[in-house]
Amino acid sequence: MKDRVAAQMTVNGVPCERAVEPRLLLSDFLRYELGLTGTHVGCEHGVCGACTVLLDGEAVRSCLMFAIQADGHEVTTVEGLAPDGGGAGSESLHPLQAAFREAHALQCGFCTPGILMTLVPFLRDHPSPNEREIREALSGNLCRCTGYQNIVAAVKLACDAPPPPPPSPSLRR
Repeated sequence: MKDRVAAQMTVNGVPCERAVEPRLLLSDFLRYELGLTGTHVGCEHGVCGACTVLLDGEAVRSCLMFAIQADGHEVTTVEGLAPDGGGAGSESLHPLQAAFREAHALQCGFCTPGILMTLVPFLRDHPSPNEREIREALSGNLCRCTGYQNIVAAVKLACDAPPPPPPSPSLRR
């Protein structure tokens, strides 16, 4: 067994401390250590965007980071977007999630978590984007199913939604 190092971070509002192998990827830490499987792993090269999470509020590719690099930081996964964790039967979705549902902005859904996590800071910084700006923001996320038209429509719809309430701390699966 390799030497482990302590990693302390806040994940979806919940303080978390684990001993991790120094080369454990953040994506694997989230999925296998914490059971947060909404962070998907596609290409494992940072190209597809499926593994995107927020690190201190900014979008990062979790397949390109070691878990230990998140030490002392705040990580938000797609599970942390909904104000109450958005579990089964929950009507409490982040406005962007609700807009994706309303605009039919997903098909297989594999890319959706990464797209959502890319768009959250984008919309925070660009609350009224035009279509070109939305498409540019999405350029680092690959979707094989949708053609992006409904995703763009969902972003426009989300721009008209009221701001979300703050999420409640949760490591829900």
